[in-house]
Amino acid sequence: MNELSADLNKKLGEAVERMPAFPKSVQKVLELTRDLNCSPKVLVQVIENDPVMTMKILRVLNSAYYSLPSKITSINHSVVFLGLNTVKNIALSIAAIGILPKQNAADFDVNQYLLHSLTTAAIAKHLCGKVGGADPMDCYVAGLLHDFGKVVFAQFMPEQFKISLEKCQEGEMSLFTAEQDAIGTDHTVVGSMLAEKWQFPQPLIDSIRNHHSEKAGETAMGACVYTANQISKKLEFGFAGDARLESLPPAVAKHFGVNINLDTLISSIGEAELSKILEQARQFSQMDGS
Repeated sequence: MNELSADLNKKLGEAVERMPAFPKSVQKVLELTRDLNCSPKVLVQVIENDPVMTMKILRVLNSAYYSLPSKITSINHSVVFLGLNTVKNIALSIAAIGILPKQNAADFDVNQYLLHSLTTAAIAKHLCGKVGGADPMDCYVAGLLHDFGKVVFAQFMPEQFKISLEKCQEGEMSLFTAEQDAIGTDHTVVGSMLAEKWQFPQPLIDSIRNHHSEKAGETAMGACVYTANQISKKLEFGFAGDARLESLPPAVAKHFGVNINLDTLISSIGEAELSKILEQARQFSQMDGS
């Protein structure tokens, strides 16, 4: 699409800046994980120095969502069971869910959006295990945040976003196209701007920007997020404003093998695993940190 006008770029930048920041502890964790020499002990200490975040993480870990064999009583204990990267991304997930608005003037259903995002995240993580070339938990976070640009629109450009939703639901066009028509850009652009503000790694930013583009196939993470988004939509796991399916571009499909389509990928995941993903997402979506 064309480059953004200076006026629109300014409006998007202001909207992104108005989005709530992650808790300081999570911001610090993000900062430290960019240092390859940072020790796990330091990261654990940062989280444990935030009693609220620690409580939320332990609440999730000790829920049916993870079904661990014994109760987790500390962040350090959780790292032993699940690994530091998993705990870090649980913290990010909790933080992302915590800043979702309860209501918005665009009448965008945040609860259904969250269910779609959580299932996309889990499916992306599962697909990553099939193709390699990316970290499964990074794929999870990319899947969780892939549609976060819609939240920005719902909060700070609600009139235009509501028009986009209505055009999509009336069958006139995809939400992606309706946003471009009503706003001048789409949720992939503002979502990637938000990911940049949060200082996520470039591959994750790119996967958000490209999850409706054949460019998603340039990386394993991008291919997993693109495909997981379509699988979640096909199975009606939540709803993020647009139920239209997009075919897998050759550049995306090649990551999964010859003659691959959504149906064969869904079969390869299996009904039992997909049911588990949906149920776990329902459980997680109820843990808003309150």
